[in-house]
Amino acid sequence: MLSKLRSQRRCGATGQSVETTPQCSHGPWRCKLKLPHRTRSDHRLRHLRRAELPVDTVELARYLIGKVVVHDTDSGRLSGRIVETEAYPVGDAAGHAFHGKTRRNRSLFLERGHAYVYLVYGTSYLLNVTSEVAGVGGGVLLRAIEPLEGIGEMMTGSCGTIRRADLGRGPGRLTKALQVDLGQDGSDLCGAGSLWLAATAQGIGGIGKSVRIGITHDADRVLRYYEPGNAHVSGVKKLRQ
Repeated sequence: MLSKLRSQRRCGATGQSVETTPQCSHGPWRCKLKLPHRTRSDHRLRHLRRAELPVDTVELARYLIGKVVVHDTDSGRLSGRIVETEAYPVGDAAGHAFHGKTRRNRSLFLERGHAYVYLVYGTSYLLNVTSEVAGVGGGVLLRAIEPLEGIGEMMTGSCGTIRRADLGRGPGRLTKALQVDLGQDGSDLCGAGSLWLAATAQGIGGIGKSVRIGITHDADRVLRYYEPGNAHVSGVKKLRQ
């Protein structure tokens, strides 16, 4: 029987806390629940151009609040409005780029607007947006989304074990909801691929900030940004207000 108990695990390289849920016995995204295949969104989406993205990690982390991340899959479109991010700028001891470029983190050194995806604990993928000029390592971790399209598919993937508000709440759940894995590592989020960033006319209810969640290096830096009061933001209550 699939347990409904949620757990929290700590990411190795960045020290991030990653909320996880037990895997369905049928594998990811394969539970056959009686849910609508897709949920249409009234939000009109426009592809973000690279020129619109700030060439600075901290500025980009703030800029992405209220933007939309979209994944066009074979079974339909999955999308969510970004409501929480964390910045890992140049020289940050908590970031994967701190010790230089490696085979694992090479996507992090791509020009701003690319995806850097990595696996933690063998169970959860984390999605980051590169944030500096080509050759300079810096990124923005997408920590939470408010689902917009494909909610039925996301619920099917969760095997019905979590609430709708929790589907994209936390970086591990976010990638599971959007069906993002290492196959999207290095994707151009401003290009014509299946994974892309978008703008919407919907406004944001301000931007809150706090220290980052679950890290041990440079832990006092205020580099986490979120939409205050949004139920999809991760963390304890005091970090969501």
